[in-house]
Amino acid sequence: MTRILPQTKSMAVNPLKSSQPLGAALAFLGVNDAVPLFHGSQGCTSFALVLLVRHFKEAVPLQTTAMDEVATILGGMDHLEEAILNLKSRTNPELIGVCTTALVETRGEDFARDLSNIKMMRAKELAGTEIVLANTPDFEGAIEEGWAKAVTAMIQRITLRGEQARQGKKIAILPGWNLTVADGEHVRETVESFGLKAVILPDLSGSLDGTVPDDRWVPTTYGGTAVKDIQELGTAVQCIAIGEHMRRPAEVLERLTGVPYALFQSLTGLKDTDRFVSLLSAISGTPAPAKIRRRRAQLQDALLDGHFHFGGKKIAIAAEPDQLYQLANFFTGMGAEISAAISTTGTSNILEKVPAKQVQVGDLGDLEGLAGGADLLVTHSHGRQAAERLGIPLMRVGFPIFDRLGSQHKLTTLYQGTRDLIFDVANIFQASQRAPTPRSLDPFRNREMPDDSRPPTFSRH
Repeated sequence: MTRILPQTKSMAVNPLKSSQPLGAALAFLGVNDAVPLFHGSQGCTSFALVLLVRHFKEAVPLQTTAMDEVATILGGMDHLEEAILNLKSRTNPELIGVCTTALVETRGEDFARDLSNIKMMRAKELAGTEIVLANTPDFEGAIEEGWAKAVTAMIQRITLRGEQARQGKKIAILPGWNLTVADGEHVRETVESFGLKAVILPDLSGSLDGTVPDDRWVPTTYGGTAVKDIQELGTAVQCIAIGEHMRRPAEVLERLTGVPYALFQSLTGLKDTDRFVSLLSAISGTPAPAKIRRRRAQLQDALLDGHFHFGGKKIAIAAEPDQLYQLANFFTGMGAEISAAISTTGTSNILEKVPAKQVQVGDLGDLEGLAGGADLLVTHSHGRQAAERLGIPLMRVGFPIFDRLGSQHKLTTLYQGTRDLIFDVANIFQASQRAPTPRSLDPFRNREMPDDSRPPTFSRH
């Protein structure tokens, strides 16, 4: 079993994690015609907004209750009510996702009661808009927990309860936060290739995929999961959760509607993808399509071609728990060794399954301290300075990636995504290799000569 080493430092050096509210806002951004609302100070929202915009290179409709000093002391219900009413009157969204921050959480306000009172007193003005609350204080957890809490809150608030007539071809997909836009789109296409219908919650592939509306400005999210589809999740014949942090939302959906779920802790790699494809085949009653089988054969060939470049390599990874597990399994499956594993939090059960001797809960300072001698650093863009100082190539994954274009359109899942990962990493290894020189191959070529170049003399004795 992997040892989990808790964080011992009193402050972060080059922080690795992003906050829970940001993770919740990211989940709400995967719903069509929605607006995430940070309940806290304007600065908290601005910082999260900057990270989201730099990562996605898109306009992000993130709003704030803009708590000031007086509201912080006396209570923020008035600010919350005013913000919700302003959003309703100006943008008329189908969903407002309220994400609490450390400022209001530390004060200990009863947000559920406040929202209930606002909905009751303003029922007429707020008709047609769902308001969902996610309790996401900054001082604990990270993106992973915030994303899962927002998805759980949407299911609890919006999804119709009780047993419903099932649609035999409908599948509910609950993706983890670490699936890229391209991953979500690829998962949908794979499900549809079996003649099934996929309802993905949240669906960033529909809202943050780089498309813009024609000839009009949309002040809410544009694309993503429809609120009506969230309401009707109970009509799915099967739920598929991707990532350990999505277990809780899947359990809530099963408890409320009776829809059974299957959990995939990763969709990267041959074995996990085989299991996913087998489940889709069993649900649809049809064999895997020819194009799926062809992609599997391509992955097998990539495994053969790529393993020469991975064998014996030492990898240092810093990421959220589920992404850490996903990538560590990928690298060890290719013959590499995880020399350093850094996680943002230590609460996830998946950390015990990470194929490393130990996992350190920490920051990028810990990664830099443990990564000496590694052949590759794997983390987000904030790890570039550590990679430069150590002289180790960096593979950018996770959030945020702001110094490269197209990160959201890179595949990392299923047969095709795993194949692409193999090629990407192998190319990094090849690019960082130094070509051998005659001097390096022949240790006697330029050996040092003694200072006294005169021929030695020999004694008769």
